[in-house]
Amino acid sequence: MLHIAADIGASSGRLVTGIIKDGKLDIQEIHRFSNGFTDKNGIYFWDIDHLLTEILQGLSRVLSMGYEDCTVGIDTWAVDYALVGKDGKRLQEVVSYRDHRTDNSIEKLAKIIPKETIYNKTGIQFLPFNTICQLLEENENLLNKTDNILMVPDYLGYRLTGKAVTEITNASTMQLMNVKAKTFDLELLEAISVKKEQFASLAEPGTILGPLRKDWFPELNLPNCTIINIASHDTASAIIGTPGKGENWAYLSSGTWSLLGMELDSPVINEESYKGNYTNEWGAFGTYRFLKNIMGLWILQEVQRNLPENLSFEQLVVEAKHVQPFMQFIHFDDQRFLNPENMIAEIQAYCRETNQAIPKTAGELAAAVFYNLAIMYAVAIEELEAMVGEKIEQLHIVGGGSQNEFLNQLTADLSGKIVYSGPVEATAIGNLLMQLISSNEIDSLEAGRLLVSDSFEIKEYQPSASYEREAIQRFKEIVSKNKSNASLT
Repeated sequence: MLHIAADIGASSGRLVTGIIKDGKLDIQEIHRFSNGFTDKNGIYFWDIDHLLTEILQGLSRVLSMGYEDCTVGIDTWAVDYALVGKDGKRLQEVVSYRDHRTDNSIEKLAKIIPKETIYNKTGIQFLPFNTICQLLEENENLLNKTDNILMVPDYLGYRLTGKAVTEITNASTMQLMNVKAKTFDLELLEAISVKKEQFASLAEPGTILGPLRKDWFPELNLPNCTIINIASHDTASAIIGTPGKGENWAYLSSGTWSLLGMELDSPVINEESYKGNYTNEWGAFGTYRFLKNIMGLWILQEVQRNLPENLSFEQLVVEAKHVQPFMQFIHFDDQRFLNPENMIAEIQAYCRETNQAIPKTAGELAAAVFYNLAIMYAVAIEELEAMVGEKIEQLHIVGGGSQNEFLNQLTADLSGKIVYSGPVEATAIGNLLMQLISSNEIDSLEAGRLLVSDSFEIKEYQPSASYEREAIQRFKEIVSKNKSNASLT
């Protein structure tokens, strides 16, 4: 059976096929497309119809590959949603989490229910764009007309099958799920004037959603597709696709965002995790992703976009290597870096305000990003070890950022951990593994991770003593002194 992962991120999407061949997972990208939010009258929207069209275009290629039947799983980013009316139609465009409507929402929410109460109920970190904050700011008239609030991958599945569900790994990121009751928290829903009945029933990863309604798309020649509810939050799929072994390993899903954490059997909800803004997102098979959400390579993407010269990521790495290390210590989790008008100007303003050397060249700016991200990873690992009470022996870096050998080595050096990088396509691979498990082609998550280890190149980075640990302490001092009240953490 052919399996297809529709893996959609904030900047691009792809359809990746997977099939077990000669004891290895053979994957092939068959369709790639762009994604991004658009400013319409001062509001940032996703073009969700574009994403649906591209999924269908990719599926239309399957028949030409010689396959009449397949399964399909859809994963996307978290927190964003579609409002669907009683007629089954979307009531408005899907607003992006980078929209500024929620800039002050955490403070507004805290006036209704104390933050500590929300965290103890949900175990989810506070981010201004969490679904609870978005719904707090949502248009009241639209909410009154809403029959279903569907997370982005659930909405795409609904458009393909006509069946609506709320897949749990993505649902947990809403900060509306009671971690003990494993369902929606009624007090939190009441606080934002939303009813439980406005959400579809919860679905576990691995359950079948239904067949693709080919009759709805008569203009396309489509295969017979069974849509499967995989772990639809892309990070959840990425962790499934991470080839970790044993217990004392951590992961870093590196891309637009950096998600650094551990896979646990139970949540960690205490004063330390609350103050550190750590989250307990739900994973497949009853696991929890205890992690820190760190501003990732979005920073470098925006620096690259704002540079006067046209430099590739690879060229930026080369330029950064020629710059003296640790010239700036920048708290990139400050909300000011979430979606500034000009990232370069914002970085320079931060350095000016904190009396640090101002990066000006492409190399200096890239170095500031790389060195500070590596420090932030090392700090997060220290915090994880303290909160979980276990010594982390190895860090697995997966996703697009795992290709950055310079940042991988910096992370190993500053954290003192052995770093393993790869696979790059961990999210699509994790998506495919859930389909393989659901289809009884492999019998467990452990077997799936072993299959990943045997199928893809994994690189190893040993820590060296070439960088002084004093850099981490200096970073902590500057962050503590200058930490903004508007910080993401």
